[in-house]
Amino acid sequence: MSDVAFGIECADISRTFGSRQALADIHLEIRPGELTVLLGSNGAGKTTLMKILATLLLPSGGQASILGRDVVLEAAACRRLMGFVPAEERSFHGRLTVMQNLEFFAALRGIPPAVCRDRAADLLAVFALEDHARSRFSELSSGMKQALGLVRGLLHAPHVLLLDEPTRSLSPDMAHRVQTMLQRLAREEGRTILLATHNLGEAEALADQVAILHGGRILAQGSPADLFLHHGLQGHNRVEALFRHITHSEVAL
Repeated sequence: MSDVAFGIECADISRTFGSRQALADIHLEIRPGELTVLLGSNGAGKTTLMKILATLLLPSGGQASILGRDVVLEAAACRRLMGFVPAEERSFHGRLTVMQNLEFFAALRGIPPAVCRDRAADLLAVFALEDHARSRFSELSSGMKQALGLVRGLLHAPHVLLLDEPTRSLSPDMAHRVQTMLQRLAREEGRTILLATHNLGEAEALADQVAILHGGRILAQGSPADLFLHHGLQGHNRVEALFRHITHSEVAL
């Protein structure tokens, strides 16, 4: 994968729902090893863009690729390369245990049982869920369920991660675990990560690059430091100031 310039690339992506334009002329480029935060308020189009990249929703126009594979023409190849963690997890089976759920999804991806068990044990330990491997999914707290979605998204060791509000229901300790792991995956293992959030603190803590999505359009993309400089905000060090300046918004996220 080292010969591929971008882990995620969008060119002129648009999406309409009837007469409503959810996304317009989206350009986005994320290199392998970069953790990019897609920052926007509720309704900005973050989830729509995530679903297009995850091959769950067709774009109305434009092209997008995952490690050089077209998300429309090569959807199956893209799904093998990526892990998608949605904001609301609804696909686990409530009566099955945590491990039974992970074994089921691993089988769908062709992961051998022994490999699944080893990877699952390691990932559950990262999120302090190892003692819940035999608990039914329905018995988990909302934060544990969300963390388990991350475990499932990482189970096949994807090159690209698409994360939609991954820490929204997590405790501060669990959120810190997630953030630490994501930084390691990007910086030490070269994974491409796109994380959608409206949490400004999370953006400040994690982002190599910030892409500000507002009204269905990406208004700016770059490192926070470069964006501060470009927009004449050198005296500021908060992403909130940058977001307000670029979107002309008086309302915090």
